[in-house]
Amino acid sequence: MDEPRPTLSLRERDRRWRAIRQLLRERELDCLFVGSFRSRERYESYILDDQMDGIVVFPVEGEPTVQSWYTPRISRALESRARDIEPWVSDYRVGMGAADAAALIRELGFGRSRIGVVGLGRTSPGEPDGFIPYTFWTKLVREFPEASFTDISPAFTALVLIKSEEEVALIRYAARVSEAACQAMLDVTRPGIGEEIIYAEVMSAIFRHAADVRYPFMSLQSGSQNIGWGPPRWLQRAEPARRVQRGDMVQAEIHTCYGGQEAQVQMAIALDPVDDTNRRCEEIARQSYEAGLTILRPGLRFAELVKAMEEPLRASGCWAKTPLVHTFTVGATGFTGIHREQLAGTAEEWIEAAGGRSTITGGDLVLSPGMVLELEPNACLNTHRVNIGGGVLITETGYEELNVLPTRVHHAA
Repeated sequence: MDEPRPTLSLRERDRRWRAIRQLLRERELDCLFVGSFRSRERYESYILDDQMDGIVVFPVEGEPTVQSWYTPRISRALESRARDIEPWVSDYRVGMGAADAAALIRELGFGRSRIGVVGLGRTSPGEPDGFIPYTFWTKLVREFPEASFTDISPAFTALVLIKSEEEVALIRYAARVSEAACQAMLDVTRPGIGEEIIYAEVMSAIFRHAADVRYPFMSLQSGSQNIGWGPPRWLQRAEPARRVQRGDMVQAEIHTCYGGQEAQVQMAIALDPVDDTNRRCEEIARQSYEAGLTILRPGLRFAELVKAMEEPLRASGCWAKTPLVHTFTVGATGFTGIHREQLAGTAEEWIEAAGGRSTITGGDLVLSPGMVLELEPNACLNTHRVNIGGGVLITETGYEELNVLPTRVHHAA
């Protein structure tokens, strides 16, 4: 991929800031309080085009102020300026914890104001109750008995959901990097290769193109009947890395990220000969993907898309371990709870019953131009599972597929 890498301009900064100010005015708020707090999405980056490990106070009038506990982050931003790359903000402060945050809010004149907050309510599937720490928040609120705090997380994430032309350029680049990562995985995956080698080749392809990965970085699982999902066990405990074998499905979820925009994909490789059940799951997963494309258009409700992608599973007796589709990366997630009765008597029976992940979140979301989804159908029969998927951009007239390789299973000898 020998091509110029897209960047965000100050025009994009101004567009985002205008949208945030309009939101604050509509809610009759005086300022917005956003912190990273190690959240998955790092929402302060939407304001800053940067990750500062701190908080941002964004006034309805005037420039935002950043406070970071980690001084190297500020030094790093100033180094960009020395290279003639202008940061989006100029007011940097050093501070840590609720007391310093309170002092900043007071200094900026918002001690008795109406303050919007991002991070108290649901933001992403893994953060149903927000991400602001309890101790931080209780201490902060105690400092301002005459101020009011209003969580506007859903409204803020709705701004993030619609991508501008410049943001779409970043996503298209990230999707091309995901394609390169999938090709690297396809090239290296052969019987006898260790999972750690596959993982390393995928990550190398991403980093080589000046991109990154967002938590959980990369899921990688292998086996003929491996229903588990997530990063490989040997990354998180002292467990031997598995060598892949003939008959395996080698599957990955790759969270490529560039410029703050994620282009997640699901890559599946079958090391032939695979059994008939996995072949059937492969067929149904692709049918589900195509069913989603068939109905996809602006104006469609998210729940309608989920139901269309669910139909091939329903007709074939398959169930799904993970979502069939979700927006990039906040907004709506489509699980299905069909055909779980086949799990009776297995460990999955109580796991899935306890998980209760059979609902659609954000089902009333109306798909609009500028939204990006990942169609990621997974088809399971008992404990066999096949998962494919790639990014799709909603356009004025329909959709644009952003990926090719990960949208079907690839067979290797």
